[in-house]
Amino acid sequence: MHDIFGITPWEFSALAAAAMVVGFSKTAVSGANTVSLAVFAAILPARESTGVLLPILICGDILAVLTYRRHAHWPTLWRLFPAVGAGVVLGTVFLGFAGDGAVRMSIGVILLVMAGVTLWRRKQAAAAEAESTQSRAARVKAGSYGVLGGFTTMVANAGGPVMSMYLLSAGFKKLGFLGTSAWFFLIVNSAKVPFSVGLGLIDGRSLLLDAALAVFVIPGAIIGKACVNRINQRLFEQLVIAATVLGGLQLLLN
Repeated sequence: MHDIFGITPWEFSALAAAAMVVGFSKTAVSGANTVSLAVFAAILPARESTGVLLPILICGDILAVLTYRRHAHWPTLWRLFPAVGAGVVLGTVFLGFAGDGAVRMSIGVILLVMAGVTLWRRKQAAAAEAESTQSRAARVKAGSYGVLGGFTTMVANAGGPVMSMYLLSAGFKKLGFLGTSAWFFLIVNSAKVPFSVGLGLIDGRSLLLDAALAVFVIPGAIIGKACVNRINQRLFEQLVIAATVLGGLQLLLN
């Protein structure tokens, strides 16, 4: 593997572990794959790392859909997709002009703000039922989170924590959360492929590395599926928020 991006066997081992984390995050704790984002960006050139990671994420998305496909809430998905599409276009334009430092800092700030807002909202409405998904406020929230999710997923594959904050704030329980998130990212990540190819982020060399790493997603997904049945709802939400905060801090500090 040394000829692919000049990586060493130790670096390949780190990328393989990060691919396992992708599988785990897709079937257990959404947002944990910000760790994978950090590892890929540390070992590979920052821009190219997003192109290598995207097919790995899609492999994880496929496994997650196979596991939780019956638990998706499609009205939420249809409400999000138009705003996410706008966010992906904005992210593509941003990638064409911004440097790596600006990209990392902006996403890190967004993730930390989202985590803070979600914690505040949950305190304010701890005893209340989830808000109506048909209300005007819910539609505005879906639009704002959708644009941010599309933007962050395009520029750094970091849309998971943003969508996690949205689904938690909308009152989704564990299986509904995972099923809705699984379909959302399979569709959105697949739609990002032409944009990434157009930006030169995906090519034959990156796909060769993906072919070697994809197999490691499977054991991660199996471990995640085994763990999620042992995680109660409160702990699940705490882990998702913690992964989001750590991901935001990592992006700001690098």
